[in-house]
Amino acid sequence: MVNSDTDPAGGQRSLESFGYTQELNRSVSTVDLLVYGLVFMVPIAPWAIFGTVYNSASGMVPLVYLIGLVAMVFTALAYAQMAKSFPLAGSVFSYVGRGIHPGLGFFAGWAILLDYLLVPTLLYVFAAESMVGLFPGTPRWLWAIVFVVVNTIINLLGIGSLKIANRVFLAIELVFVVIFVVIAVRAINGQSLPDVGWSTLPLWDSSTVTAPLIASALSIAVLSFLGFDGISTLAEESTGRKNPAGRAMIIALFVVAFLFVTQTWLASLLAGGREAFSDDEVGNAFFTLVEAASNTGWMNAFFAVNVMAVGFANAMAAQAATSRLLFSMSRDGQLPKFLSTISARKVPISAILVVSALSVVLVLFFVGQIGLISSLVNFGALFGFCLLHVSVVWYYVVRQKSKNYLLHLVVPTLGFLIIGYVLFNADSLAKIGGLIWLVIGAVVLAINVFRGRGVPELAEEAHSEA
Repeated sequence: MVNSDTDPAGGQRSLESFGYTQELNRSVSTVDLLVYGLVFMVPIAPWAIFGTVYNSASGMVPLVYLIGLVAMVFTALAYAQMAKSFPLAGSVFSYVGRGIHPGLGFFAGWAILLDYLLVPTLLYVFAAESMVGLFPGTPRWLWAIVFVVVNTIINLLGIGSLKIANRVFLAIELVFVVIFVVIAVRAINGQSLPDVGWSTLPLWDSSTVTAPLIASALSIAVLSFLGFDGISTLAEESTGRKNPAGRAMIIALFVVAFLFVTQTWLASLLAGGREAFSDDEVGNAFFTLVEAASNTGWMNAFFAVNVMAVGFANAMAAQAATSRLLFSMSRDGQLPKFLSTISARKVPISAILVVSALSVVLVLFFVGQIGLISSLVNFGALFGFCLLHVSVVWYYVVRQKSKNYLLHLVVPTLGFLIIGYVLFNADSLAKIGGLIWLVIGAVVLAINVFRGRGVPELAEEAHSEA
């Protein structure tokens, strides 16, 4: 039997088969999707949190990221399966809505929207705080606005500008990864630092590994990989024929995991076996290690690149993903219609401007509240992931009668259990804030129903697995 998840030529289904017309600029290659995903996950992300993770994992930071890779592979595979059948910009909103029911899809989209709306805010707050550290006495709000304006301009200029910016920022980050590897290897081989030498203990120390430590590491690890899912929001702009978004998500996850493990293993070796970093050291632990290993002014350069990666590259990618989600939900009548307005450059102009405006307002409101924003971001992502896993089982096994039980039953079930565990053990404030957000979503949905918009009957073809 023919699998109608794809077109007759063997590629992915056309946008028109879902009842939509092509409005966004379809010019993003699979490589562009991969670059975008890497920028979103930030190859140098461990730098800023190295000290915190080191203390939590008893020095086994690379083990944390290996656990994260194993844990998130199940979610990445689930995303890939749904992206293959529904190559749409709405991510989990589209996957759950078409895989299970549009009403549940609304809640999946609404939950992930909490993640996507607050991610740029979190990044701007962090970057602004860092800039004040570099330039004491300057106002935080000024730096935040600079970041917002630059990223908004790049996104408004079109997907072509975004692709170029992504490649430039990724290249800079990778260059500094290489520089760090050179600095670390020379320091370890040179034996100029006390207690520093080659060892596999940061990867696995049987005398220290315990079940509670693994469980604690799981929560940190899963949240460290958030961002690969953003690739799915560019599905309608992809030129790939055979599930480019799904392939890019899985490749990006493995590539960034390799970079995370490599950097944190070397950094852990440079730490010289210390038990923990003090409260004064923990925030700048990685940069302090770089300074000690290089005996030069590299520390400031690494710090500046980290700020650039967060305030510009990462936030810019997050803004693009958020605007596509708003566009998709608006197109289906679940958010105000103006959010689906497309500019002459074929980008969701109104959604981009709304994300920018909200970011400015939220930055001013959440200054100094990095912990609170992070917890709310995590709830939105994890809740959306849980519904994603359910949608894979329901769509493929229940509706399509798939016999591929490994990909369509075992993988999403394990993914659901892992993400569910992390969500259950999330910060209580995050769960309270997240539940309040879902209640607000229920009110929005009720208003839509009252106004006669309700949840749309989505165009869907009959599918049958080969």
